[in-house]
Amino acid sequence: MLHTDKKLKIGFLIVLVYLNILAWIVVFDLAQNDLKVVFFDVGQGDSIFIQTPQKHQILIDGGPTSVVLEKLGNEMPFYDRTIDLIILTHPEHDHIGGLLEVLKRYRVENILWTGVLRDTAEFKEWERLLVEEKNAVIEIAQAGQRIVCPASTLEKTVNMNILYPFENLDKQIIKNTNNTSIIIQLLFGENKFLFTGDAYKSVERKLIERELLLKSDILKIGHHGSKTSTSEEFIEAVDPEIGVISVGRENSYGHPTPEVLEILKKYDINILRTDELGDIKIISDGQTIKVINH
Repeated sequence: MLHTDKKLKIGFLIVLVYLNILAWIVVFDLAQNDLKVVFFDVGQGDSIFIQTPQKHQILIDGGPTSVVLEKLGNEMPFYDRTIDLIILTHPEHDHIGGLLEVLKRYRVENILWTGVLRDTAEFKEWERLLVEEKNAVIEIAQAGQRIVCPASTLEKTVNMNILYPFENLDKQIIKNTNNTSIIIQLLFGENKFLFTGDAYKSVERKLIERELLLKSDILKIGHHGSKTSTSEEFIEAVDPEIGVISVGRENSYGHPTPEVLEILKKYDINILRTDELGDIKIISDGQTIKVINH
């Protein structure tokens, strides 16, 4: 009998130690004051997770498959089943596929997309799921909009400026939606990130012609490093320190192309690729940037 009681006491002590460790993990996590941007390795596609110092969670695109669920599980606490904002840059398979699974498993507070229409089974499922998201605020993206993640007076605010598309595309039928991609510049203190979706050089040129302030520390290289994007004039305008390429291993498209890699090397840009490094996590305190590879 005494032997049994001792086992119970040891077991109870182990549980208390575990709970204490878990509590410290949660407290430490909540104490972070940095911005976290993670470029998920989702194969041949895009998916970017953003967590602000105030714990706002934003997901830009979901890649082609449900692997994004595993990635979210690695970055979000197991008890957190809510995402503050989902942004679908454009409804192509390699960006929308994983978001369908996210919408089924997470509560989403806000959704931003272009509203362009496509005749695919995935897109029809996207429309069906949007109807079911009765509590979500759904907005159509257009240049000039700003997403503000509120902060206290002692903290830096995270702002996300929508730079493209220039016009409202809601209900327009477009076969290839790459060039309708939502382009976003994120500002946090002195650091800037530019997310370009799959927009082509023609869109890059339009942004330059508008004389927008494109200079950013981190550039998400357009269209997985395809030669359709990343012109020299655009790289000169953005002048990034780091170029992140989200691309699948041994993809059939030849991404990233030698032309794009040569341009990035010419301008001495640090190239980070998900096919080589896996998930790419970038931490910013508003002044300095730290890259963490998994």
